[in-house]
Amino acid sequence: MHGEHTGERSTDAASVIDVDELPDGLVVTDGDGHVLTVNRAAARLTGVTREQAVGGHLRDVFSFRDHDGRDWWKWLDTYGGLPSRARQPELPLRTPGGQELLVAARLVREPRRGGEVVRVVITLRDAGARARLERSRADLVSTVAHELRSPLTSVKGFTATLLAKWTRFTDDQKLVMLETVNADADRVTRLITELLDVSRIESGRLEIHRQVVDVPARISKIIAGRVAAGEPEDRFVLQVRGELPETWLDQDKIDQVLANLMENAVRHGRGTVTIVVEPSEWGVTVSVRDQGEGIPPELVTRVFRQFWRGNARRRGGTGLGLFIVKGLIEAHGGTISVQRGPEGGAEFRFMVPTGTPEFA
Repeated sequence: MHGEHTGERSTDAASVIDVDELPDGLVVTDGDGHVLTVNRAAARLTGVTREQAVGGHLRDVFSFRDHDGRDWWKWLDTYGGLPSRARQPELPLRTPGGQELLVAARLVREPRRGGEVVRVVITLRDAGARARLERSRADLVSTVAHELRSPLTSVKGFTATLLAKWTRFTDDQKLVMLETVNADADRVTRLITELLDVSRIESGRLEIHRQVVDVPARISKIIAGRVAAGEPEDRFVLQVRGELPETWLDQDKIDQVLANLMENAVRHGRGTVTIVVEPSEWGVTVSVRDQGEGIPPELVTRVFRQFWRGNARRRGGTGLGLFIVKGLIEAHGGTISVQRGPEGGAEFRFMVPTGTPEFA
């Protein structure tokens, strides 16, 4: 009985969903093509309000046409074709104003199998978003090919030389060549790791495994590692302000965020890198500041995009790091921003909400 009651509630809830809550545009017509309803997203995409559309015929109100100029409604031909036909696959169409949309349709029949078309449910999406995604993927492929070519050429060249002329080199020469191969192999591994992170972020498959994390302790460990690798000890300053709440975070991913922001401050900034950790209304806020030139206001919106590399004269890496940082922070339910720091450099500030064992 309980299961049946739950099912009834789910059906009732689904039947009262407001079409304006849908993320994609929605237009519903009767079988003849007269518009019954238009949701807010469709009005935004087409520039046609619900009041202007309802009651009019689709070909007059929206006039969707394909790239050859054909009337989409006439092409859809709701009364033609097989009586089992139930949908029109998504196609790129244009409005009279030149807006390109991705349009799909479902034909609702009564009776369901073989009946007449009584309604047509049409979904609309912005084709520009898909085009930007495709350009981004093309850029990603191009970048990967470029970034892989150099280390793989090095690895192949040195290993082939060592195999062919092993006895001609001294031990010191062999060591230098093998160290170069090892460093280039690490570079390829880092790139592959970044690409996997990008893929998980874009597909929404990033998993967060929460545990209690001492954020200042993680920062201290990363600083110690950089100092051990040769950075001056006074290059980094950690400031902890106030009593911090308990935070449940994915330790590996927060380490990745912190290490990436500190690397970015060292690579693109100058002077002392100051990391400030303090409580906020909803959790813990971490600020990473440098004393460099900062980021011009007109570039702030580009910082967290793929392939942003900051100062072109000192650029390095793939330009994926800050994009990944943003994805990792948002996967924790947090936010990240960049602004001008108190001493003129860039200040990256992120907030992660206070977690509980329930989310672990």
